[in-house]
Amino acid sequence: MNGLIKNTIVYSLVGIMQFGTFAAVAEAAPLYNDGSQRIVQLDRHDRHYRRNDERRREHDERMRREQERHDKEMRRRAHESERHWRERQRREDDRHKHEMREIAALLIGIVIGSAASND
Repeated sequence: MNGLIKNTIVYSLVGIMQFGTFAAVAEAAPLYNDGSQRIVQLDRHDRHYRRNDERRREHDERMRREQERHDKEMRRRAHESERHWRERQRREDDRHKHEMREIAALLIGIVIGSAASND
């Protein structure tokens, strides 16, 4: 009789411990959370994407302005000789390439910043 009582107590304690472990795991499962943590994460991502959209719009606008300026500078002026025009075109091409590299570096910075903040 004494062995039966001891076994009953031991198995009851083991069952209670298993139930407690299951309850803790179930409470931590995302299915039963209220979603507040998920909302905070989504809000953070929304701000991040808005910031990236603004940067991309700024980049696109800068590219458009530079292209318009470049096209205007590449046209020959009425008072300009052929030699002066070609020289000005060469200088403008160099300046334009430099400016486009800077704009591309801005875009690369946006992409790298976006990838780093996603990790």
